[in-house]
Amino acid sequence: MSEATDRPVDDDAWARACAEDLEAEKARRRAHHGPGTGTAAEELRKLIDAVADRISSLPTPLLGPAAQGTVQQIIKQAKSAAQPVIERNPDVFDHLAAAGGELLAAYRSAVEGQERRWTRDAGDQAGTGKRSDDPTDPRDGGASGGEHIDLD
Repeated sequence: MSEATDRPVDDDAWARACAEDLEAEKARRRAHHGPGTGTAAEELRKLIDAVADRISSLPTPLLGPAAQGTVQQIIKQAKSAAQPVIERNPDVFDHLAAAGGELLAAYRSAVEGQERRWTRDAGDQAGTGKRSDDPTDPRDGGASGGEHIDLD
C-alpha cells in the first residue's frame, strides 16, 4: 500500500483550509484596520435600532403621554416584524445593497454624460447652433446637410 492510500480520505479538507485562511485574513484586517461594517442585514438592524431610538427620544408635548405610548407600540411592532425577515433572508439584503451600488453607478454615469454634453454645448454662446469647427460635423449642417435633433 502506498502512503496516499494509508491515510483516511477527507473530502472537505480543502474547503476547511480555505475557510480557516479566510477567517485568519479577516482577523488580521480587523486587527490592522479596526472593526469594519457588518453585513447589509446587520447594518439594517443597526439602522432600525437607531431610528427607533431617535423616534422614541423625540419630545411629543403636543401629543401627550398616551401618544408616546402609541408611538412606542408602533416601533416595537415594526422591529418585531422586521427582525424575522432579516434573520431568514440575510443574503437578500447583501444582494439589495449590491444592486443599489449598481444603480448608483448607472445614475452617476448618466449624470456625468449629461454634464459633458452641457459643457460641450456651453461653447455656443451666440446661439448659432454651431458647436464644432469640424466641417463634417452633422450638428453644423456639414456633410450630412441635415439639422441636428437632440433626442436626450
